[in-house]
Amino acid sequence: MRFSILLLKFLSKTLSIFPKRILYIFSDILYFILYYIIRYRRNIVFKNLKNSFPEKSNKEQMLIAKRYYKHLADLFTENFALLSMSKNKSLSFITFNNLNLLESYYKKNKNLIVITGHYNNWEFLTLTPLFTDYKIISVYKTLSNKAFDELTYKMRSRHGALPVPMKKSIKTVIDYKNKNIPFILFLVADQRPLKKDARYWTKFLNQDTPIFLGAEKIAKKLNTAVLYVQVDKISRGKYESNYIELCNNPASTEQYEITEKHTRILESIIRNKPEYWLWSHNRWKYTKE
Repeated sequence: MRFSILLLKFLSKTLSIFPKRILYIFSDILYFILYYIIRYRRNIVFKNLKNSFPEKSNKEQMLIAKRYYKHLADLFTENFALLSMSKNKSLSFITFNNLNLLESYYKKNKNLIVITGHYNNWEFLTLTPLFTDYKIISVYKTLSNKAFDELTYKMRSRHGALPVPMKKSIKTVIDYKNKNIPFILFLVADQRPLKKDARYWTKFLNQDTPIFLGAEKIAKKLNTAVLYVQVDKISRGKYESNYIELCNNPASTEQYEITEKHTRILESIIRNKPEYWLWSHNRWKYTKE
């Protein structure tokens, strides 16, 4: 495993010093390998696209798939470089808009839950601690590959965020609340829950889909305001983030209202530009009984 980590670190260091134009030449090569040679999860991608967009022709689905693999190659390349990239170079990839919204909540001494999805390059949000006095707690799902898990932890913590495993997230935020440490809990909410944990199903991209209820449960338990952060791809190597208010008084909401709100926002974003969502994830591995 140590050899794998050293090899990945070497690759990261190498990519991080390249100018963007060279970085994306590497990405173009990676796209060709992923799509045409190893055909990375192509069956899953095409099945997901077919079920999500039955109104689109095979030609249209094929075009989305090819655009997706180009974006996926960019994602892999950017994130490997991000592991070792300097702060200033990292910031050249993303613009953080309407950060004054976070500041307004901070002045009110209000903790936040910020939800996003696997859309565009969400990993650049790990730079958020550079722009706020909030302590950033980033919830992550432990990876089975220990080398990748170790490097992912490093990438998400190097600018001041605290990555915590999903099962420890509630304990962590309660501890911060009890210590009066202002926090933002970042959640990527479109992952597939374990089958035994699939308590809530809704229609998402034309399919019955189980949704994590963690964001809503924590928000109601701690009376925490909820925002959604949307990451848009302006051009290759240039993203921007925008915060959207979902709820500032969770106790007054109906059951599943918060969950439906962030699910519908993500669905709308995906339908607008579908190539930037993580289609190679087996999101619909099991069906509603």
